Amino acid sequence: MNKNKTNINMKKIIFALGVILVVVLSGAYFVVNRSSGKQTYISPSNSVISASSSTGTAQINTAAVMKDVKWGDEMQISFASGLIQIQSNGIPNHKRDTQYAVPNNGVVVPNANTARTVSDPTKAQSYDFKITSTPKFASNVTQAPLGSIGIMISGSVLFNPYEGDGKTVAMSSNFYLTDKNGNKVWFVDSCSGHPTPNQGEYHYHALSNCVTSEVDMDNGPSHITGIAMDGFPIYGNRDINGNIIKVSKLDECNGLTSPTPEFPNGIYHYVLPGTNDATSSIRCFKGIVDMKQLLTMPPMNR
Repeated sequence: MNKNKTNINMKKIIFALGVILVVVLSGAYFVVNRSSGKQTYISPSNSVISASSSTGTAQINTAAVMKDVKWGDEMQISFASGLIQIQSNGIPNHKRDTQYAVPNNGVVVPNANTARTVSDPTKAQSYDFKITSTPKFASNVTQAPLGSIGIMISGSVLFNPYEGDGKTVAMSSNFYLTDKNGNKVWFVDSCSGHPTPNQGEYHYHALSNCVTSEVDMDNGPSHITGIAMDGFPIYGNRDINGNIIKVSKLDECNGLTSPTPEFPNGIYHYVLPGTNDATSSIRCFKGIVDMKQLLTMPPMNR
């Protein structure tokens, strides 16, 4: 054999290995193109899910997985024509506070000096969301508006991080009042949620331990806790190995592509990292979203 030819072939192989990195994971593997940064996850059954960091099409159908999600007993879930229909009365299946601090008349963003205590104003809603089961990346992100941007397995909706002014972070501006019996009455409860004062729409602004406790084990991986209106799933703050996901690993929409218990070959998903700042909830949609599914936040008061 020609020695020079052998050396040339070896250089080609080494160069190829430098461009393409193959990683084995949980019986599956993914290929990383170091030049483009594109990851292609390949399962043992040879089905392929192509994932891009920003644009392109996520070749995946979430219907089979979403059927097995632990949805609340009062929720109705159905699947047809590439859509997941989710109906709920919006009342969470976990405990709520008996009282909440709500803004005084004319106040949009309350504090301890501009709020009052009321008995829990949570009321039944009539949610009927139709969300795609084949989520696709959009060419540009869509900002998450004030109002419902996802539905959680508890039956209640997820809001973005902000209060009614669109800039005050709910979790970092939380406060309490003291009622006549000396009890603390919080604006945002220990489940990271609260109801709007008039319409009684209970919603979350961050990771809720009251929701994750339904599906996750201590120090274990996060499981699906909801679905965003663009069809990508919502998770807690732990990766498939049970390690805390750092906010620095997330994109501008609080998402990343990685393996999860339900999608061991990898999927783009949103992460609620358990923070109290503007990263506490989803701030934008990475996928194509049907704007008709986005419900505007009710006014804080009449």
